[in-house]
Amino acid sequence: MASVSFRNIEKSFGKIKIIHGISFDISDGEFVVLVGPSGCGKSTLLRMLAGLEEISGGEIAIDDKVINDLDSKDRDIAMVFQSYALYPHMTVRENMAFSLKLRKADVEMTNKRVGDAARILNLDVLLERYPRELSGGQRQRVAMGRAIVRDPKVFLFDEPLSNLDAKLRVAMRAEIKALHQRLKTTTVYVTHDQIEAMTMADRIVVMHDGIIEQIGTPLELFDRPDNLFVAQFIGSPSMNVLKGTLRQADGHTWVESQGHRWSVGVTAQARDGQAVHYGVRPSDITLSNSGNGIPAKVIVVEPTGAETELLLEVGEERVIVVVHGRTVAQPDDLVYLEIATDKTHVFDEASGIRLK
Repeated sequence: MASVSFRNIEKSFGKIKIIHGISFDISDGEFVVLVGPSGCGKSTLLRMLAGLEEISGGEIAIDDKVINDLDSKDRDIAMVFQSYALYPHMTVRENMAFSLKLRKADVEMTNKRVGDAARILNLDVLLERYPRELSGGQRQRVAMGRAIVRDPKVFLFDEPLSNLDAKLRVAMRAEIKALHQRLKTTTVYVTHDQIEAMTMADRIVVMHDGIIEQIGTPLELFDRPDNLFVAQFIGSPSMNVLKGTLRQADGHTWVESQGHRWSVGVTAQARDGQAVHYGVRPSDITLSNSGNGIPAKVIVVEPTGAETELLLEVGEERVIVVVHGRTVAQPDDLVYLEIATDKTHVFDEASGIRLK
């Protein structure tokens, strides 16, 4: 196991700068997920850590040893790719043992490590099969097994579940998390899927346009986003955001938007008349039976079983509400919204920073 440090990392392709001075540390044994939209630089950062991309500026260190000039094979890392990258002419056993064979490891140690990894990943009965005889999930487990047998200081995962169907992705998320809890190897995991990030990470690094927007635990990012980008990227369905004007009078604070007063919690940094974005998550809005609250027109009702998602219209804005269980609301019905005041967020319109 090992700690990893990124120190003012920069990356350029020609004259185009992709990563702009990123710095953060990963603790020994930590599971850190790099998440962000396509093109934000997360895979490039991982590839620089792996030694597959040159570093344009700054330093990367493993256990305080700078590895900028080390070959990939000398960094004591193991990488699992999106495409599995298995050798088609080799059996599962041979694929998993290949890296040890290159190191000229003795047969007894190789067989033990392959056997241990196969038991951990439930691959025992598949060891003599070829990749073409495996399902997508089985192939990905073989790729993980190949990484495990190397016993590296750091595991790197580059969107490993993107090629799997939805049900299998959920199962593999649990397998990878359980694997980390068992091995406790430092892990850096890249994904564009914020649900993967939320369910798997000890800490999440949210990236956007080559910079870090926020670093924190999944619940810290969900409950206390630093800015509008993080607020809308983390959480599914996404946070409702409405443009408005912040008002303060007689000890009360609210946001005027679409002709209504939207309640907010205590916002010490705010000033009366400030242009803001008002944010509230779909699960923090309830439908009122009393006729009180903000009136909204039902546009779409989407039952998912345990929950029901409603798309509503308030003035010219669309609002999503998630209610537990079933609802009697139908399209074109008029409903009233009650807001969980202590769960609301206010963001400065100009900077996008949350007012705290």
